[in-house]
Amino acid sequence: MSNASADRTASADHAVPLDSVDAWWRAADYLSAAQLYLVDDVLLERPLEQGDVKRRLLGHWGTVPALNLIYAHANRVVIEQDLEAIFVCGPGHGGQAMISNGWLDGTLSELEPEIGRDADGIRRLCRRFSFPGGVASHAAPSTPGSINEGGELGYSLAHAVGAVLDDPDLLAICAIGDGEAETATLAASWQLPRLLDPQRDGRVLPVLNLNGWKIANPTLLSRIPEEELRALLIGGGWEPVFVDATADEPPSAVHPHLAAAMDAAVAHRPVRGERRPMIVLRTPKGWTGPKTVDGDPVEGTWRAHQIPLDDLHDDPGRRDQLEAWLRSYRPEELFDDHGAPTPLVDAGQPRPGRRMSGSPRANGGVRRPLAVPDPHFAAVRVSRRRDARASATATAGRWLAELITRNPQTFRLFGADEVESNKLEAVLEASPRQWGAEIAPIDENLAHHGRVIELLSENLLQGLAEGYALTGRHPLFTSYEAFIHIVDSMFNQYAKWIESARDVPWREPLPAFTYLLSSHVWRQDHNGFSHQDPGFLDVVADKRAELTRIYLPADANTLLAVLERALPDRDVVNLVVAGKHDEPAWLGLGEARRHLERGASAWSWAGADGGDADDDDPDVVLACAGDVPTIEAVAAAQLIREQTPWLSVRVVNVVDLMRLVPSGRHPHGMPEHDWQRLFPLDVPVVFAFHGYPALVHRLLHGRPQTERFHVHGFQEKGTTTTPFDMLMLNDLDRFTLAADAVRRGVGDVDRFDAESAVEVSTDIAADLADRAGTPEDGAGIRPREPRAGDAAIAEWMHRRRANRDHAYREGVDLPEIERWRFCVREP
Repeated sequence: MSNASADRTASADHAVPLDSVDAWWRAADYLSAAQLYLVDDVLLERPLEQGDVKRRLLGHWGTVPALNLIYAHANRVVIEQDLEAIFVCGPGHGGQAMISNGWLDGTLSELEPEIGRDADGIRRLCRRFSFPGGVASHAAPSTPGSINEGGELGYSLAHAVGAVLDDPDLLAICAIGDGEAETATLAASWQLPRLLDPQRDGRVLPVLNLNGWKIANPTLLSRIPEEELRALLIGGGWEPVFVDATADEPPSAVHPHLAAAMDAAVAHRPVRGERRPMIVLRTPKGWTGPKTVDGDPVEGTWRAHQIPLDDLHDDPGRRDQLEAWLRSYRPEELFDDHGAPTPLVDAGQPRPGRRMSGSPRANGGVRRPLAVPDPHFAAVRVSRRRDARASATATAGRWLAELITRNPQTFRLFGADEVESNKLEAVLEASPRQWGAEIAPIDENLAHHGRVIELLSENLLQGLAEGYALTGRHPLFTSYEAFIHIVDSMFNQYAKWIESARDVPWREPLPAFTYLLSSHVWRQDHNGFSHQDPGFLDVVADKRAELTRIYLPADANTLLAVLERALPDRDVVNLVVAGKHDEPAWLGLGEARRHLERGASAWSWAGADGGDADDDDPDVVLACAGDVPTIEAVAAAQLIREQTPWLSVRVVNVVDLMRLVPSGRHPHGMPEHDWQRLFPLDVPVVFAFHGYPALVHRLLHGRPQTERFHVHGFQEKGTTTTPFDMLMLNDLDRFTLAADAVRRGVGDVDRFDAESAVEVSTDIAADLADRAGTPEDGAGIRPREPRAGDAAIAEWMHRRRANRDHAYREGVDLPEIERWRFCVREP
């Protein structure tokens, strides 16, 4: 049956008889099957009747018996060796297995006293499983001890490895399904032991269950020769032990072999460079369930995947078959007259504090609040001239290095081989990258222990960071903006977890999960269209309002203020997008903090209306969100001040994107009276936005007069070109913004055609300029009259065309763009 030794040893004081392990397994299987089918007569005190079974059967059976078997043996080693362990359930669609074990060990009844350890508790347990108003069929947040729902498969091993980082006393027992093993993330996860530090990180024990089938097809790993599977796992850094169980032997025959394999694996203490133990457990799918239904084989086939017996409500014969199945577990040996587990079962129950379903590591809560350094030491000095320049991410990197130093066990930076590319290299002065494989003499900033983990797999990094956060620590995940889309679905699943966990009273809030995206759409001109995509903003904004925060800091000090606020937060996902190139530093740190507190504010020094709520309403508002759009908006306002000074323009910068949302729809939504002070009614708004324009319009839904917002953003026009040409391709350049603002400010509601404007002749432009007059003489066309400002617009369009011609001829932008500096408006 097995290539594991049948010998096993345990402390005489703590040895758990295999009879008790078997009883626990049978009890868990009984409860798991009962949850699928029953609403009453849960201990079979009489023949099953129509009213005892659920009308609608929802859930999965095929993976459940193996999960319960692994859990029973995990309990045994936890008891015998007094281990701190968690159970990561990869095939989480068998959620009732986790629930059954949580009820058997007493945790569920402690957390939810109405689910007592008696017959009434079992009845409540069954009635609410996969039932309206009850609990999900997966290992959802309502399941004690779960950190992996397993709805979308593939993340279990990455979650387990993330959970043991910086936790040398923790053992994560990770059950992996062979269907799950076909997913990209799980297939890549076999490499993860190469990252672990044996001295400072905990241990992971994967148990790969080969039951042979998915929903309707065989699994690949179950159909390849054992030597090939062994080679695959050895290549990932594992030393597999195979345990085989077949339907030809009594189920209990597996216990000594699995016990020996698990004892050997748990006794192993990792040594750097050595392979780590794992178990490959072959069992029939749907083991211990119905062998045949209507003459068709079920046990050991795909037919056991979900509901092996259906139509029970109206078919007495099927109810008889269900009853025979449940009685095969001999429930009279497992539950006493009151429905409580018998002493034979309870012998497999870990003591309080060691129950996997009750582990505080798995059930939420921040282990230790972040020690957040004051960022003044890293801040950029900004004078009244607003002429300082700095890289936002390089500035943040200096602060993050200090954050790492102050939080040596509870904060990690995860990066997709882009930490240095994103100019966060200062963190490597505080900590090298963690690397468990060979380190060559030429390598830089690699060590066997470090606070930075880099892999060229966003999926693995997301899984590791989730496992780290789900067990109470603080992750920061940095990536190129376009390629974070690789984890869209993983983010969705994680956000759903947080949302559901908020409704579970006994789950404590989790540390914030923070993304820092750089190398963004407006500075990927050299890499081209494949690297130009700001759409992750939309993905995050789609989630429930209380779960998400989106920040678009305009400069280095604002990024510092954002990270200072975002990283210590709780139960949210933060998305921060910031540039890495040297750009204007608009705000001092104090200004940046005040600006962040408001979320959006008028920059009086950049506009031409005073920018204060007590001033007269401007003719037009130039709004901006994002570092490059802010540069273009400020430059556009400067063009307007210089060439159409009679037009009053207010510059409003938005750093907290959710301030656009009405206050009743998001915790960060701006109250309407504050909103109208920034964006007065009947005043047009030209909005320079980092992402897709439709997102702004979506967020504005519910505000009055949203039709006056005219958003310039990414129009899915990209290529390899110059930075300014990228802006011109998408009508986000300063010339187009200024022209649109002037047209709308004077009441010309027809959208100005930037390309056709260059056809305006010099004579017409001069005539328009004469007619426009000046503020001093008050002659000519007055503000808000159509055609006012046409001369300036014509000039801006000529300059726009000149910039494009120069870029296409010389391969670089004109000096007026590359060397542009903001000029402070004189009082």
